[in-house]
Amino acid sequence: MLTGALFLTVVLLSVKIVLMRKSVREIKKALDEKLTSDTNTLIDLAGRDRCMCDLAESLNGQLRILREKRHRYEQGDLRLKEAVTNISHDLRTPLTAICGYLSLLEQEEKSEAACRYLKVIRERTEALSQLTEELLAYSVAVSDADRTDYERFSLNEALEESISAYYAALKGRGISPDISIPDEKVLRCLSRSSLSRIYGNVIHNAIKYSDGDLKIILHTDGTAEFSNHASGFNEIEAARLFDRFYTVETARKSTGLGLSIAKVLTEQMGGSITAFYADGVICVRTYFPEASCSGDGPGNAAHVRCDIRKGTAIAADDFSGGGKTI
Repeated sequence: MLTGALFLTVVLLSVKIVLMRKSVREIKKALDEKLTSDTNTLIDLAGRDRCMCDLAESLNGQLRILREKRHRYEQGDLRLKEAVTNISHDLRTPLTAICGYLSLLEQEEKSEAACRYLKVIRERTEALSQLTEELLAYSVAVSDADRTDYERFSLNEALEESISAYYAALKGRGISPDISIPDEKVLRCLSRSSLSRIYGNVIHNAIKYSDGDLKIILHTDGTAEFSNHASGFNEIEAARLFDRFYTVETARKSTGLGLSIAKVLTEQMGGSITAFYADGVICVRTYFPEASCSGDGPGNAAHVRCDIRKGTAIAADDFSGGGKTI
């Protein structure tokens, strides 16, 4: 009799444990789904165990709080983007007028002191205009996640065009870039305008911080590397390059938005952009995986080691010529 009672107790406890384990798995699966998807549903248990139901209800309470905070964050972020866009538009007109009047003043006869003051005003006005344009570009970039202008084109051509656009700036800094672009076309399905802005912002950043050199390499796997010597830099600053409004002290005219915009656009197209600093060299790497224009869209970014490898190069004074060895 006692043996039968013990056996029945063991069976009931075993069933209880099995049901509790099943409930725990249900809670875990449901919680993972709620945290990774945008849904208003809550955790619903099939079992009726009091402890498990209390646990599920407690987690549902936390999910409600989390959703409310997420909603407030999204609304606040949206209002901030709208405010930035409106401010940028509102500043454009008066800045254009100021620049026009400055041009008229510069044509008048002035004392040497007045010329100096006008030069300072011109520099500050241009810096403010640049900040306004980049604020507008950033607000457009972060709010334009669902792009439809994807097309299949060559990264080789896009990179060459971006380098050519900065030829005057490179020459002005006395930088003769070491460029290596393969003869083999690296085709990707991306937004051409976004990629041009990404490459352009990275090159512009390299020109600002370079000690006088710049090495640009495009690999056939879709990786582009931009490296240059940069004294006064360190690993911490390299890690913060993509933060909004972050700028290294030596680049006083920088708005700190260029690489932040590049990061937003890169990730929107399924790519990755990273930077690191070692042995006095700052390296920024972009990577875009292969993806179909009509299939699943941009793929997930992979991690590729940033290194400098030999390849076919283009002469610094002939950016548009493919496969010209120097």
